Amino acid sequence: TTLNLSENDGISKQGMTMLLKLVNDISSIKATLESNHTLDLYCKLSFNADKEIQRHIGEAITISRNNVSNPEVAGREKVIQTQLNSERRAELADLQGVNQSLYSEINPLHLPEVLSLVDQHHGQGELYVALKSSIAGVISTVNRKQCLQQQRSYYRAKIAHHNAIIAEYRTKAGEVDAEIATIEAADGHDGNVVDIGSEPRSNKRPRKWWWGLWGGA
Repeated sequence: TTLNLSENDGISKQGMTMLLKLVNDISSIKATLESNHTLDLYCKLSFNADKEIQRHIGEAITISRNNVSNPEVAGREKVIQTQLNSERRAELADLQGVNQSLYSEINPLHLPEVLSLVDQHHGQGELYVALKSSIAGVISTVNRKQCLQQQRSYYRAKIAHHNAIIAEYRTKAGEVDAEIATIEAADGHDGNVVDIGSEPRSNKRPRKWWWGLWGGA
């Protein structure tokens, strides 16, 4: 998309600020990533134009032009070059009326990666500024890590305890199985129950006691 404003050199500062926010919204990292990275803007600098705004618009458009086929890369580059650079971010935040700290929106668990990007792209001076701004989050991450380590130790101890109980029950069950097998082997049966208190019955009908009185056999 191309927006040609070369014949409109009377744009107010407010209008220029809106154009700046269109190509690089500094209010949050998400907003920067979702800014327009495909807009190609042509402006004619007027004598009264705000040079600082013009410069920031030009820088944002240059990033978009260099990554014209990949808006996602353009968005990431704008985050690195503006959000992670304390001076540029302060200028853009002042122009766009943003007073929220960058590091207030970053998950402390992601801080190591963010700080690494700052060091790679902006050097140790910016890294020092970033560390000062994010120290609360870093401490929070350390405390969170210690808390998680304690929880992990507790759950592992619980698992070991229950595994010991399971092993004990398995041993007892094995002892019972072994005793049953010994008894079955000694009896020569495969687990059939023998009624040792009963005697076999005769199929012959029992005599009545009075049969002998008549000489019955």
